[in-house]
Amino acid sequence: MGLNRVGAIDCGTNSIRLLIADVVDGKLRDVHREMRIVRLGQGVDATGKFAPEALARTESALADYAALMAEHSVTAVRMVATSAARDAGNRDEFFAMTARLLGKVVAGSQAEVITGTEEAELSFRGAVGELDSAASPFVVVDLGGGSTEVVLGSTAVQASFSADIGCVRLTERCLHSDPPTAAEVAEARTVVRDGLAEALRVVPVESAHTWVGVAGTMTTLSALAQHMTEYDADAIHLSRIGFTELLEVCERLIGMTKAERLALGPMHSGRADVIGGGAIIVQELAAVLGRRAGIDELVVSEHDILDGIALSIASV
Repeated sequence: MGLNRVGAIDCGTNSIRLLIADVVDGKLRDVHREMRIVRLGQGVDATGKFAPEALARTESALADYAALMAEHSVTAVRMVATSAARDAGNRDEFFAMTARLLGKVVAGSQAEVITGTEEAELSFRGAVGELDSAASPFVVVDLGGGSTEVVLGSTAVQASFSADIGCVRLTERCLHSDPPTAAEVAEARTVVRDGLAEALRVVPVESAHTWVGVAGTMTTLSALAQHMTEYDADAIHLSRIGFTELLEVCERLIGMTKAERLALGPMHSGRADVIGGGAIIVQELAAVLGRRAGIDELVVSEHDILDGIALSIASV
């Protein structure tokens, strides 16, 4: 198989991420990987559309990404927009902006909104690529800003569900105080349990042997559980955190002020105000997976939907 260089972009509710990779014998070799917090989904839950300043932040990041892809001579590009872009009334403005910028890299390219099912398949493919199949079935959880994907499978996806709970959405809906009050946390837990109950009707997690967590909340929890003073992606990738440690880190984060979270070494400044919501979702998931599947640890992968997107255009 010849070598081709692909560009993958994942534009979520909270962050926009870029992966430029060479595809060698069906495997990815990173050339460049980066993430920026642009909070595209700011206020979408309440207003039903993208805020002008959120679109401007996203455009600025995407312009830089397009320049990088052109500089690295990318031959195929795919940009996937997830939860927020499915819900926004002024989505046309967003898609026109992506067409203008991505078209400069590969003619005719623009962002696409994918279904929850496609999102689940791409996340699963990216997350389990390096895991030993003996540890399957895997339940992969992609905890985003606007939604949380719960995916079960071994070599392929057997069942998946995209629940409308994410760290940004939950924070905007329930966690208004700094730090959140006990009543706000209790309300958030109810919202999460309702969202997970829906997912569990579709995804039979009882058969899972290994829980794999992907995306920023999960990777940050791993960094904190490992007492990192700064974020170290290599040490986070495929790390394992026992539930005792995991739940303790989550509990601590939920009770902190935004300023206290910001002071933590590995914490990204754009995540400090919403990670309490993410921690509540992780605690509720741990309770369910412990009870239903006897799982007692979380495996955290740095590889996720971004890698899945890159692999999906690898043979183009």
